Amino acid sequence: MAGEITIIRPQQGFQEKFLSSPADIVIGGGAAGSGKTFSLLLEPLRHKDNPKFAGIIFRRTTPQIRNEGGLWQTSLEMYSAMDATPSETMLLWTFRKGARLKFNHLEYEKNLKDHQGAQYAFIGFDELTHFSKKMFFDLLARNRSMSGVMPYVRATCNPDPDSWVAEFISWWIDQETGFPIPERDGVLRYFMRDGDVIVWGDTKQEVLEKCQHVVKEFEEKGIDPNSLVKSATFVRGSIYDNHQLLQTDPQYLGNLMALDPQLRAQMLEGNWKIAPDGLALFEFKRIADLFTNFAAEGGRRCITVDVARFGRDLAVIKTWEGFRVKRIDIFTKSKTTDITAEIEKRREEFKVSKSDVLVDQDGVGGGVVDEGDYIGFSGGTPAQEDPVSRIKENYANLKTQCAYRMANRVNAGEVSIDQNFFVDGHASDSVKIKGAVIPIIELIKKDLRSFKRAKADQDNKQRINDKASQKNILDGRSPDFGDAIIMREFFELKPQKKFVFVSLGS
Repeated sequence: MAGEITIIRPQQGFQEKFLSSPADIVIGGGAAGSGKTFSLLLEPLRHKDNPKFAGIIFRRTTPQIRNEGGLWQTSLEMYSAMDATPSETMLLWTFRKGARLKFNHLEYEKNLKDHQGAQYAFIGFDELTHFSKKMFFDLLARNRSMSGVMPYVRATCNPDPDSWVAEFISWWIDQETGFPIPERDGVLRYFMRDGDVIVWGDTKQEVLEKCQHVVKEFEEKGIDPNSLVKSATFVRGSIYDNHQLLQTDPQYLGNLMALDPQLRAQMLEGNWKIAPDGLALFEFKRIADLFTNFAAEGGRRCITVDVARFGRDLAVIKTWEGFRVKRIDIFTKSKTTDITAEIEKRREEFKVSKSDVLVDQDGVGGGVVDEGDYIGFSGGTPAQEDPVSRIKENYANLKTQCAYRMANRVNAGEVSIDQNFFVDGHASDSVKIKGAVIPIIELIKKDLRSFKRAKADQDNKQRINDKASQKNILDGRSPDFGDAIIMREFFELKPQKKFVFVSLGS
């Protein structure tokens, strides 16, 4: 009807809070059905009459942009009433006065090159957990503008405890329960990147005080250090804030309520400590149980070692008694001779035979194997037969076999880890990686969560995700703690020989 007016506005609750935040970076959502996509599309409309405005919203793949109910379809419903012109082929909207908003995929990190030299006053990410940390921070360099709009970023996501996003927003999340902390919802914090380390503070001044060496460097160049500090916040979304959805499709809530308890906690309640994707080898809660279990004392004494020499990777020595880790030694920088010397100390202390020391011999570990005359572990070798059934198990390789077998054992509550940690020879409950101090327990948990089931190979043998996938989950770090845990199963595939002595009499 002529003269009819269409009103598009945010709903009270999550959408209003997300759209009204003054933060440079706002990450919103954390639960299904909260209206995240609608909010992300509504945000750039405030600049539709600015002819110099250019914005972009990323989704990991183009099919995701075009999906039913996705970004493009929803934008057609919203923007068509605003005298805006769509380009189906370019996934681009041009508003009446010249403002532009583009949708773009970013499937691989190499695609970042497509945006070199670009200037976007507004950058949006739909499902931020699908993007790597490098993608996010590299694109901040394109978040600039001559349009009069202060550059800013808005992102949406569902919970994923294995993502870099979970670590980035950890201040807003209760690390015990996994749920957002209500009184911190939408509260601004400030940060600066110092190399690979993100330095946080409650104020800009606090951040600058923590980064004096960086501040001094830029002050000497005549740059105001305040401009180096970004503000960020997390806004929790809930389906209960989306009154329109509850009215038009009340069955959707019922669908979420019908999910299994773990998935419901993630998708409906927004829990950031649960990610039941069906692919994880190690159950989330059973990983946490490792540090409170009571694995029986006694049993085979052995040592498993994952060797590294530099970068984010660590040298990890685990000393076992049965399926109880009695001690973990960690080296941030070391020579193979240092590792061998430490293994010998542990052998003497725990009375471990040389033939019960297992070292990952791929890479620099081969040097430790040669120096100490230990057993070498090569994960790519064929799977072994079960020592009881004498049947060769259907795994792609030895590492996969050990990972599955150890996961079954951990999920049955049969493994425990004593919190007896030593870093570079000193007792410590945390380790410094690229400047960031991280609790060792958290590193172990993350490592085990990085092991995922993968599609069976052409011979229908079971597989796990490759090292590159694991490192992507761990933000570039190898699962050194996890590898040293799963290697323990090698000794069950190669059981100790028992000899029975029979007296023949005189």
